[in-house]
Amino acid sequence: MGTENQTYFTEFILLGLSSDLQTQTVLFIVFLIIYLLTVFGNLLIIVLIHTDSRLHIPMYFFLKNLSFTDLCFSTTIVPQMLFHLLVVRKTISFAGCSIQMIFFLVAGATESSLLAVMSYDRYVAVCKPLHYSTIMTQRVCVQLTIGSWASGTLVSLVDTTFTLCLSYHRQNIINHYFCEPPALLKLASEETYKAEMAIFAMGVVILLGPLSLILFSYWNIICTVIQVQSGQGRFKIFSTCGSHFIVVVFFYGSAIFTYMRPNSKKMNEGDKVISVFYSVITSMMNPFIYSLRNKDVKEAFRKVFGR
Repeated sequence: MGTENQTYFTEFILLGLSSDLQTQTVLFIVFLIIYLLTVFGNLLIIVLIHTDSRLHIPMYFFLKNLSFTDLCFSTTIVPQMLFHLLVVRKTISFAGCSIQMIFFLVAGATESSLLAVMSYDRYVAVCKPLHYSTIMTQRVCVQLTIGSWASGTLVSLVDTTFTLCLSYHRQNIINHYFCEPPALLKLASEETYKAEMAIFAMGVVILLGPLSLILFSYWNIICTVIQVQSGQGRFKIFSTCGSHFIVVVFFYGSAIFTYMRPNSKKMNEGDKVISVFYSVITSMMNPFIYSLRNKDVKEAFRKVFGR
């Protein structure tokens, strides 16, 4: 690794979430528990939906894909974070940083699209129940899922291309716990305006677009439920929508804050904490909020595990 201004670095140093050893120990335990819950919850959902024929319907098809995406999302970031919490020198090669960024963006952008697809599925089920089986066919479900992964791949290619095409030879210390475009842009030794505009444009497509569809879908669901459901039915729907909105606020709110605001040359501790919500927390919450509270999933669990 060179020290002269025009020497390009072959590795980066990640500062992580804290430099205090005692705090790092606590963080290691906390994030290890979160990761184990994430892996257990999402694998359980995938197994239950795959083995129980009653769950072979569009809603659970999308949930299975969401669980797989969450596994990829979390595994791209957390294992390396845990390792760095145990070592003094927190380094990552330029190639490793690039690979992590590519897969992180693919999984994250795909999840954003899938959450919108799932809200549309619920909108059709509640607001157009008589046409649900003709609209949400198996072919349409597969196409929507492929489209979600395709959009995630496109966003990843654009963001990583614009980010990695910049030169990095002034410093190699990333004030973050993993490699993502906003953190790397702060190290760039040349003008970052084009990269920032490209990332902002992708944010409009993959964050504001899906969020708008989600808000539209749930608004129509709530209006429909108020008109036709009983008091108990309304409470159940509002409870479900409320828990889903928690995920929406955590995921989209924190991601929009990170990717769609003017870039500053410094990354403070608050920025890193906010990124924890969309990169770590939501992957753990999704299986519990979207699936494990569901009556059908609970019955499938009892059937598979004999309880």
